[in-house]
Amino acid sequence: MIENRPLMTFITHLVLVLGVAMIALPIWITLVAASHDEIRMLQAPIPLWPGTHFVENLKQTLFGAGFSGDQTPVWRMMFNSLVMAMMISVGKIAISLISAFAIVYFKFPFRMGFFWMIFITLMLPVEVRILPTFEVVANLGLLNSYWGLSIPLIASATATFMFRQVFLTIPDEMLESARIDGAGPMRFFWDILIPLSRTNIAALFVILFIYGWNQYLWPLLITTDTDMTTIVMSIKQMLESAEQTPQWNIIMMTAFLAMLPPILVVVGMQKLFVQGLTETDK
Repeated sequence: MIENRPLMTFITHLVLVLGVAMIALPIWITLVAASHDEIRMLQAPIPLWPGTHFVENLKQTLFGAGFSGDQTPVWRMMFNSLVMAMMISVGKIAISLISAFAIVYFKFPFRMGFFWMIFITLMLPVEVRILPTFEVVANLGLLNSYWGLSIPLIASATATFMFRQVFLTIPDEMLESARIDGAGPMRFFWDILIPLSRTNIAALFVILFIYGWNQYLWPLLITTDTDMTTIVMSIKQMLESAEQTPQWNIIMMTAFLAMLPPILVVVGMQKLFVQGLTETDK
């Protein structure tokens, strides 16, 4: 029996409201700043209600020259970030699925040794191995390319471990039934394992998409062509543009646009995302 405690209910709701306010306030300030002109944003105090320049700022940010005349338009930066995030998320999921499938369903020497070798790479993120990784990418001629942005970040020990645990929960009777029906390994993989892992794939895709979209250090190192600039890089460059006063309306509009794709991915896949994180059996 659950006791009804009005005071505890009030405190709980108050904490939730305060938490939502703390998260939503910066987003609201960003949206408000994106709707005012440059002059208003240099005046104190900062506005707390939307202005009338939202559409104008949106056009200037997306299709104009952004912050300065020699900078790539923001739509191109968003496209670069989108391609990078999609390649990283899809690549990680594909490689991890195949790796987990081989480790769980194929018997070969040192199988668990290879799995632990993959798992140990969790201690070697890209920041730790950034110099040799950069040298390899440079020697392969992948600088200023989508492949160079994505390939070094594709391997994922976490995703391999996650899919291995998912595959271990699938009853062996399914494998035996597939064999009796004449299904080969790849048929079993595509027709049984992939559908059963659908929610886990969706949850992992959301996490990996946001991970790829928010990358800053690696794109900063391997891109010298402004046409390959990502949206996260551009916000930092706008803040540090030499000998210019920051155009806060353009910067905030860029930040607002940078938030949209991850939000759309989370909202669009919310149901599958929650199922993939909470399901304990098949």
